[in-house]
Amino acid sequence: MRAVVQRVRACSVSVEGRPPQRIEHGLLVYLGVGRGDAEKDVRALCDKIVNLRIFPDDAGRMNLPVRETGGGIMVVSQFTLYGDAREGRRPSYIGAEEPSKARPLYELAVRLFAESGLSVATGEFQAHMEVSYTNDGPVTILLDSEKRF
Repeated sequence: MRAVVQRVRACSVSVEGRPPQRIEHGLLVYLGVGRGDAEKDVRALCDKIVNLRIFPDDAGRMNLPVRETGGGIMVVSQFTLYGDAREGRRPSYIGAEEPSKARPLYELAVRLFAESGLSVATGEFQAHMEVSYTNDGPVTILLDSEKRF
């Protein structure tokens, strides 16, 4: 399972003209499910994200996790995190899990974030989305369960 985690001041996701989902500040998490990922990968990745100390403390040092800032999490499914463009000019997505197996793992991640006490907003699995955000810092962290973070 792969995630791109960005510290944001504001984030919104629009899907097909419906009112956007929003968070005011917190984390934007692009989440990709790879072939062979399992519940243990989801649990480990969610725990890592919820506890990442990438928000400033009173001294301005990155020392606080999102839950200590009152921030939320925007979760956006993104199979393209498994795009492999090493050969040719068109990426291969063979490393991404098929949707019928990826969806339950994505939904588990959303549930785990909510159970951690955070405000959670989402995009829509397998939909075309427009994501708008202001990256704060900028701070962007790449996580991969295969590499154990």
